[in-house]
Amino acid sequence: MKGLSGALLRYRIMAWITGVLLAFMCVFGLPAKYVFEATSGGFLGAVYSIGWMAHGWLYLLYVAAGLDICFRMRFNVLRTLAVLLAGTIPFASFFADHYVAKSVHAREAEITPLTA
Repeated sequence: MKGLSGALLRYRIMAWITGVLLAFMCVFGLPAKYVFEATSGGFLGAVYSIGWMAHGWLYLLYVAAGLDICFRMRFNVLRTLAVLLAGTIPFASFFADHYVAKSVHAREAEITPLTA
């Protein structure tokens, strides 16, 4: 399938960026908010706000890359929604990335003839 490897690379990059940022914000950002009251202003408040805003914008790129690979792979609606929602659950995008990459590699091996 032409263009599948480029679409997979774009998806994997966005899955990892989104996943790492979401994990960082959940592990460090939320405790900073509730323990140190970071939303009241100051440096922690700015980092907290910028971090969630960055995740929101990067999640849009993740959705675009996810839709691209899901349409190219012809995933059904439930699989597509699962892949897209994985960017909103901490650490789930890593599992979705593994699943999508495994599916793409299986499809490519199915299409590409073996050379002897």
